Amino acid sequence: MTRTSMHAFAIFEDDHSVTDIELPTPQPQGTEVLLRVLHSGVCHTDTHLREGYYDLGSRGRMNLVDRGVTYPIVLGHEVVGVVEAVGPEAAGVSVGQHRLIYPWIGCGTCDACRSGQENLCPTPKNLGVARHGGYADHIHVPHSRYLVDVTGLDERWAATLACSGLTAYSAARKAMPADPSLPVVVIGAGGVGLMAIATLAALGHPAIVAVDLQERNLELAREMGATATVSAASEDLVGAITEATGGPVAAVIDFVNNGATAPAAFGALRKGGTMIQVGLFGGEFTIPTALLTLKIITIRGSFVGSLDELVELVALAKRGALPQVPTIDAELSAEAVQHSLDRLAAGGVPGRIVLSAS
Repeated sequence: MTRTSMHAFAIFEDDHSVTDIELPTPQPQGTEVLLRVLHSGVCHTDTHLREGYYDLGSRGRMNLVDRGVTYPIVLGHEVVGVVEAVGPEAAGVSVGQHRLIYPWIGCGTCDACRSGQENLCPTPKNLGVARHGGYADHIHVPHSRYLVDVTGLDERWAATLACSGLTAYSAARKAMPADPSLPVVVIGAGGVGLMAIATLAALGHPAIVAVDLQERNLELAREMGATATVSAASEDLVGAITEATGGPVAAVIDFVNNGATAPAAFGALRKGGTMIQVGLFGGEFTIPTALLTLKIITIRGSFVGSLDELVELVALAKRGALPQVPTIDAELSAEAVQHSLDRLAAGGVPGRIVLSAS
């Protein structure tokens, strides 16, 4: 019997509470696929979507409704599900298969999309952002190519690869210096930062320095492969980083990216160094323009990653090369979504929260 409605846990504009609502169950057409949600990871990006804006420092706020987000929205973009129905043109997928979903879907027609870089699309249709996501009974995917086989992996952990894993992998690849013996600094050892540390270790990088406020996170960072750790509470953070690394560093990945960490990342770089800015905590920092030139610094933003990068990451995980970041289990329910978002917003969560259907 075909389901005509489904439970979803939605955020309404100007309301930070999570509401259990009924939505029509989509019936897949063409290349579309309908999956029943098994596991849905909770991401810090969802806390910003709940708030409705990003902090741009002196430029004020970037209101997400002005960027195409329509409320009410069902969040959740780290999803593993079981295929329940497929459109007549959906190739390579069958009912009953368990699949990880690539959520960073573009318009399909721009230069970025045509080159396989949908995460760079200027008019994205991301699941859990522009389209309803995985905090629901079911999720509707526009094309079967966005489904990745994760057979053999812990599916709870595999769900997190779609965002935290992919974000970490793409940033780590951008930050890898030509000489692998040179230290890479990772600022922020929460769920995504831990995944970056694990990824750098899996890619064979022998010198990784983790920076965080929480001692528990620094302990986990060492377990994931960090060779040194630094407390972000240090009065002279630049000095503490360069002391731990033996001097200015070739690359820093900043998973916090606020008004305190960005200047520290810039200050710790050596000549020719690269800073990869990933975090969305907000704020701003002032760049000394002469130093930018004299030190030949590269500043790069990094936001999630491409479908090809997710396939590469899953292959790395299947080879057993990627240490598994701790997951915190919870039920996929309105109450658990609310509690999980509150925990992330407060900070200090040791690993990744994953909601699972009962």
